[in-house]
Amino acid sequence: MATYKNIPIKKIAISTGGGDAPGLNAVIRAAALSAHTRGWDVYGVLDGFHGILSPEEYPNGGFIPLTRERVSGITHLGGTILGTSNRNNPLKYPMLRPDGTIEEVDRSDEIVRGFRLHHIDALITVGGDGSLAIASVLAQKGLRLISVPKTIDNDLDKTEVTFGFDTAVGFATEALDRLHSTAASHGRVMVVEVMGRYAGWIALHSGVAGSADVILIPEHPYDIHKVIEKIKEREMRGNKFTIVVVAEGASPKGGALTVVEHEAGRAERLGGIGEKVAAEIHAISGKETRVVVLGHLLRGGSPTSFDRLTALRFGAAAIRGLEEGYGGVMVALDPPHVKYVPIEEAMGKMKMVPMDSDIVLTARDLGISFG
Repeated sequence: MATYKNIPIKKIAISTGGGDAPGLNAVIRAAALSAHTRGWDVYGVLDGFHGILSPEEYPNGGFIPLTRERVSGITHLGGTILGTSNRNNPLKYPMLRPDGTIEEVDRSDEIVRGFRLHHIDALITVGGDGSLAIASVLAQKGLRLISVPKTIDNDLDKTEVTFGFDTAVGFATEALDRLHSTAASHGRVMVVEVMGRYAGWIALHSGVAGSADVILIPEHPYDIHKVIEKIKEREMRGNKFTIVVVAEGASPKGGALTVVEHEAGRAERLGGIGEKVAAEIHAISGKETRVVVLGHLLRGGSPTSFDRLTALRFGAAAIRGLEEGYGGVMVALDPPHVKYVPIEEAMGKMKMVPMDSDIVLTARDLGISFG
């Protein structure tokens, strides 16, 4: 963590990276308005750090001024007006060699030079674990910055919650509510795959709130036969249908993650576990089984009031932190306060679902199976 006491700020930039999440525009608006209140100029970097690394691709050079007018009325909008990207990690940027192979190179020095070229005094970078890793390197190279945590997965350590999570859980819960009636009408098993990567927060919260019968999460490798037992138990009680919620990062005991693809310059993409679980259920039980993959529907749409307020608090706190001389930190929610945590501590470990947590205990008391 660096300190920049008594070093004046005239011009800042804001960037959004990684997967989009409801609440990003609220952060942008809060940070921009808070900065304007202090007399600072504010610019947005387009498409993550792509606007810095490839300015020739943009008519405005990869930056746009974030005037009061430009950020007016965007709090309720999903997505990000700046654009984002989870490809082309600047620390491992994929470059095509003459022989046709891909080489990953570190372009972080170019990012630092780019900000200095545009006379940017400080950066607010909004993102998840990947963005934090990038921010850590940039901070070590002398770029004054504060990170704002963003992920619908809620898996970032050192913060009580991340914005976007509440919206994702709310949509998943609504989907489960809708699926109950059609599952009951046909006596089917409905397998609902949700995002979350290597943590099961979305699956757990939406599964309990949405009255699922089975919840499969990464923190507890499942036994498909335990899932079948739950289905049969329900049938013996006269319930001909079952709702199974599965996190994309769930895996069977002794098995591996289900990965869609690996691609240079980005993290592996998970997916397909819902189809796998459904196929196994049908093969073993003979039950008619259907799969619903909520996927990017969880990322879209208008943020809930909770996510809006959290995002606005984070954006304003980031500007206060810059004014107070902070650098190389992440803002974090520690109810009822927002605090500042060194980025190295924030990216130290992933926040997983504790299997002895009250929500898990509640689920077990309700008869929900974790396979």
